[in-house]
This record gives sequence, structure tokens and C-alpha cells, in this order.
Amino acid sequence: MSDVECVSASGVTAGGGQGVGARLPRKEDDRFLRGRGQYVADIRIAGLKDVAFVRSPLAHAHIKAIHVPERFSDVVFTAADLTGVAPIRAVSGLPGFKSSEQPVLATGKVRHVGELVAMCVAPTRAEAEDIAACVGLELEPLPAVHDMCKAREAGTALVHEHWGDNVFLETLFEVDIAPALDAPIKVTREISTARQCMSPLEGRGVVASFDHRLDQLTLYTGAQMPHIVRNGLSDCLGIEQGRIRIVSPDIGGGFGHKGILLPEEVCLAWLAMQKGLAVRWIEDRREHLTASANCREHHYNITVYADRDGTLCGIDCEAIVDSGAYSSYPFSACLEAAQVASILPGPYRMPAYRCRTYSVATNKCPILPYRGVARTGVCFALELMLDAVAREAGLEPAEVRLRNLVRPEQMPFDNITRKHFDSGDYPQAIRRAVATIDVASWRERQRLKEVDGRLIGLGLSVYCEQAAHGTSVYAGWGIPMVPGHEQATARMTPDGGLEIRVGVHSHGQGLETTLAQVAHEILGIDTAKVRVIHGDTALTPYSTGTWGSRAMVMAGGAVGTACAEIAERAKRIGAKLLQLDPASVSLCDGRVCGPNSSIALSEIAHTWYRRPQDLPPDVDPAGLESTSGYKPRRDSGTFSYAVHAVAVAVDPDLGEVELLDYVIVEDGGVLVNPMIVDGQIFGGLAQGIGTALYEEMPFDGAGQPLATTLADYLLPGPTEVPAPRLDHMETPSPYTMFGVKGIGEGGAIAPPAAIANAVNDALRPLGVELLHSPISPRRIVEAVLAAREAERPAA
Repeated sequence: MSDVECVSASGVTAGGGQGVGARLPRKEDDRFLRGRGQYVADIRIAGLKDVAFVRSPLAHAHIKAIHVPERFSDVVFTAADLTGVAPIRAVSGLPGFKSSEQPVLATGKVRHVGELVAMCVAPTRAEAEDIAACVGLELEPLPAVHDMCKAREAGTALVHEHWGDNVFLETLFEVDIAPALDAPIKVTREISTARQCMSPLEGRGVVASFDHRLDQLTLYTGAQMPHIVRNGLSDCLGIEQGRIRIVSPDIGGGFGHKGILLPEEVCLAWLAMQKGLAVRWIEDRREHLTASANCREHHYNITVYADRDGTLCGIDCEAIVDSGAYSSYPFSACLEAAQVASILPGPYRMPAYRCRTYSVATNKCPILPYRGVARTGVCFALELMLDAVAREAGLEPAEVRLRNLVRPEQMPFDNITRKHFDSGDYPQAIRRAVATIDVASWRERQRLKEVDGRLIGLGLSVYCEQAAHGTSVYAGWGIPMVPGHEQATARMTPDGGLEIRVGVHSHGQGLETTLAQVAHEILGIDTAKVRVIHGDTALTPYSTGTWGSRAMVMAGGAVGTACAEIAERAKRIGAKLLQLDPASVSLCDGRVCGPNSSIALSEIAHTWYRRPQDLPPDVDPAGLESTSGYKPRRDSGTFSYAVHAVAVAVDPDLGEVELLDYVIVEDGGVLVNPMIVDGQIFGGLAQGIGTALYEEMPFDGAGQPLATTLADYLLPGPTEVPAPRLDHMETPSPYTMFGVKGIGEGGAIAPPAAIANAVNDALRPLGVELLHSPISPRRIVEAVLAAREAERPAA
């Protein structure tokens, strides 16, 4: 960033090549690469015992009895023991939302496989599991609701009987759809995405203990939102928040999986408080796959209307999201489906639109927001439809998108669902992606055909991501979490270092580095001397945490604001020590500089803390510490976006898909650390490839999960993830400090649509179109065989 931009953003200037825009190696990687990270499973407390849970083997059943052997009566706990513990409730203020109550240990009946029924405590996990195996469950099976599309039919079993149906929430958004119905091109498809498991390297984990001296519960948990966990625990346990301390140490990946309140957290907290035990539960991979939260099970009946030249006339859609058995705290069961209606049009212009959505309850694990939240499914549905329109219109897919994308001269732009796009040049991103992947050369290769019989295909997808959206947006949802001003505390130390305390949490984003870069941009303090403290509710300001690609925009702005306040105070002290007029000094490279002299911030800090007798009499008593809050100038969020372009080779007989080339042109506003952004995009791409080709959690008719090990639940590895070619566009947001935008989720949103469009492009000569992700070899082969069978003449 230039000095002019820096002055415009913060009122002070700094330099040194470590600030905003520097490709600085991550500070935290030193401890990670040396094996010195500390995760929940590394926490050791004297007398620590392990917990294992008895979990329901059935998806839907009445609990007739729980038989606990007498010899284990003092180490096995059921819902009857947890007196005074309230169920987990995540409500929404949206009209018609039906609330569910999730008991932390099942009462009355179980509603999904893996639901907690009893808690067993022993000196080791193995012993606790042995005790759990001795607990008998007497269950009366009930019909399982396993198909979200059939769950709304009359006569279907009910997940929550008092509702009278299986719909958490129904929404409708409509803008003048009637004129679009007469458009010359009408394309209708049924599109769906599979249910997935989030798969961070580190699963969930909880360690709980109670300090009687402080009268305080301490819970170590792998959580993206420590303060929100404290809110939820306070509600469930009925104790004031000052008696709860949440510590979230290093986290081995979050992706939304670590963004909800767990019944396991409530159970262990109760156990620590009531029994005086230090206890631990570490999720194993089977628990993660069979009993934890899932994501991304969407179904779309969608029609797109267009003119013959590919201009969009409107979209009509009915979307269903499988929300599982309970509403997850704090996001609720409605977040995914209700967002579909507002984000489906994306960055495209159209005069007519209608979308009806259903959040459906089934006898499956609850869903939660996974990296990209509803956008991955929406992008998949919309971008497949735009390719279908292109085929009908006889146009290149890129041309259809260019004719309908919002143009740069229209920015800021309010789309048909009133999303406020802050900045960007979407057509330029398309043109750069098309040029980089060289569409003409791939079309020629398609024409010449492959000697090995494989078919070549090209695919595009465009996404936009609303990030860092704030109070007004989430107040409208009416969920138990509404972000306000994000706060940060900055404090200079007596030797000239800087401590930063933030309520957001880092689970791979590199915030210890990027927030230090923001501080350096303002104060010029070497990033090696900046310590970022996070993940502890006792030490950090309140925050809704890290989700929705908000941390850099919100916490970065808060850190910048706090540091700018310290800078002003330091300049006044420095001017006095230099015997200069405060108006004549500036802050440059960690020094207060006058016309002919300067003084280091470290000397100013030394004076404030160690030689207060040298301070001016009118010095600000707040000193070199500031807690400041920050919101962007508009509450509607920032809009990052990207174009993904991919070339594939498809074997129609084996169903194998090889990614031959992958191009990403992205715009995340001003990049604080482009190297970290590259890493975010690489990681998101790997997850998106998993969604496109491999990852699926199927269930049978009894609601049993069928991918219970990593031999069944497939994840992409190094050989399945190509090295993409990245092209960064940086269009500053007009509403944020430094012009930054959120970027963390974007890499995972577009790949399923781009890859599916490429596979369909390859298989088009065979009359095959695949509309369900993942596009597995079996689905490809079955579709090809069906197409060949349909072409055979009747006998």
C-alpha cells in the first residue's frame, strides 16, 4: 500500500515492507512446524479422566429404558442425572420458524444415529468405552425420516411431533416473475448436492475443570467462537458468564465444524462442576463421521428464463435443504435454506425472480454452515443452469455470463434481492480467466479427440461471497448471535513491543501474522515484536468469533483503529520529548519524526512506563493502551468474487475424471498478505474438488450413515488436487479500512460447479448431463450406459 493510501485509511504513515500487502511468512508456522502447537488433546490437568458416550444406534426410536450395571452406577450419567440443565435451543426470528429443543443427553426418544444417550467416565478412554459397551439401551424403533424431499409428504413420520410437519421454516422471495414466463428460452433442471462431513485434521475435543477458589468453570475446547460457546453454556447450565472461562487453543482446521455449541461441551461442563472432576472427551474419526454435524445437502427444482441472445429474463426455483434433527446453536436450522433465496441470483442482472425454500427436519445429524455456507450449493445450481442456457442459445458459456454480470460502472450495485455489491469488475475476471486457460486451444483439442478415448471438457463458474456482514443483516435473522462493533485491544509494552488482544480466533487463517501486519502498517513496529492474543474469554474482548470471512475486515479494522489511537498519543508524547509542536511531527517506521530529529516508539514506551516524571502534564492518562471498536462504513458486508476455469479429461467407460488445468481469477479487495490468501485459495480448492468428485455421506432408508470410515468417505489427496494458476485482482472495498474484503471461504465455493460444467461439456456428445454432486465414477458410468441404451434401436 502506498503512503497516500495509508494516510487515507488511518491518518498515519508507516513503512518497512512488513505491512499491508507484504508476502510475510506466517509467524505461527514456526511452532507448528516444530511440533510445538498446543491442541485440546495436548491439555493435561492433574487427575484428568476420560469420557466416552453411549450413542444411539438407531436414527429414530422411543427410549424405553437405559440399563446401567450397578457396578458402574457412579460413573455413568443419563439425562435423569443432569437436573437443571436446559436443552440447546437455537431459534430464529424469521416468521414461521419452528424451534427444536436438543437435549444434551437424549430424553424420550432419539432422533439421529449417534445422538448422546449416556456419559461414561473412567481413568482412560479405553476403559470409558468398555463401560459404555456395558450400558444397555431398550429402544422402540420408529420410522426414520431420511429423504428431505419426501419429508414434507402427508403421512410421513414426524421428527418433532408437536410441529405437525417436518419443516423448520418455509420462505418465499418474489419479484415480478410473471413477465419472465414467456421468455423464448426456458431451461428446467432438478439439481442436488450430497450431504458431506467437514473433515478438519483435528476433530472436536473438550477438557473441563472447575476452580473452586475462583468459583469458575474452565472449558478448553476447539471452538471458532469462544465467546459464543460461553453464551450457550451459560444458557444451558443456568450460571452467569463470569463463572465460565472458555479457552480455545490451537485449532487444526475449523471450516464451520467448530462453530457450534456441542452437547458434549455442556455434558463435560456439568460433570466438572457437579462432580469436581477434570474430564476430557476427544472426538474420534468414527464419531465425527457418524454422529457429528453434516452440511450441504441441497435439492433444487429450478427454471431459468432467457432471451435468444442469452440475456437472463428471470429465475424460478424451489430449494430444499436437509437441516437434520435439531437446530444448531447459534446459527439455527434456517440459515442455509433461507440464505438460498437471497443469494441465488449472485452477481447477475435479471428483472424477475422467485424462490421458495424449505428447511426440512430429518433423522440425521444437524447441519451447520460449512466453508462457503449456502453459496456452494447455490453456485452449483445457478452455474449449471447458465451452461444449459448457453447450450440452448448456441453460445460459449463465458459469453452468457458476460452478457448478464453486473458491470463495473454500475458499482456499488443493488441486485434483485437487495444485496449491496461494494466494488469489482466481474466481466474483467471472466475475460482474464478465459484468456489464461486459452479456450480456443482446448476447443481444438476437443475437435481432434484424444488417442486414449477420453473426452475433453471445459467448465467455468463464477461466485460472489458476501463477507463481514454485520448487525443489520444478522438482526434480521433473529438468531442467538448478532455481531456488533468488533473490538480489539492494543497495548505497547515497556520495551516497545506490542500486545494485541482480539476476540476472533484463528484456525488456519494466519491471523497472528496478518493482524501483526496491520499493526505494523499503523505503528511501524516490527511484526516479530507484535504478539496477538486470542482464544481465551478471560483475556480478550467479546466477539462473535471467526466465521463468514469476517476476521480480517472486522478484527483488522479494530486493530488498525486501536493502533491509530496509540499512534496519536505517542506522537504527542514524542513531540514533548523532542521539544516540538505536536502538529510538526509524524509517525514513520516506528519513530516519531520531526523536521530534524526523531525518537523511537520504544523510547516513548520506556518513558511512559518507567520515567513518568518526564511526561508532559497534559498527557492522555489512557497511555499507550487502547480498546477500540470497528464496523465498516456500511453494514451490508463486502463482496469478494472469483472466476474458476477448468479443463478435464473424462474416461466414459471408467468414469474417471482428471483435472488437466485449473485457473482462478479472484478479487478479494486489498490483500493484507497475498501469500496467506494463496494458501486459503489452495485449501478451499481442495475442499471444492472433494465436493465435486469424492465426498458424500449417504444414508439408508433406516437413517443409518453408510460412510463410517475414511475408506468409505473419500477425501481428495495430493494426486487429486492440481496446482492452480492464480490471478489476483485487487478492487478495494470503499467501506473498509485499507479496502480489504473477506476471502477465507471463496476457494471452496466455485470448484463443484466449474468441474461439473467441464464434465458435462466433455460428455455432451454422448447426450449425458450430470446434475448431482459428487460426480463419482459410478454416476458417470451409469449415465453413459443409460444414454447408450436409449440410443439403441428398439428390437
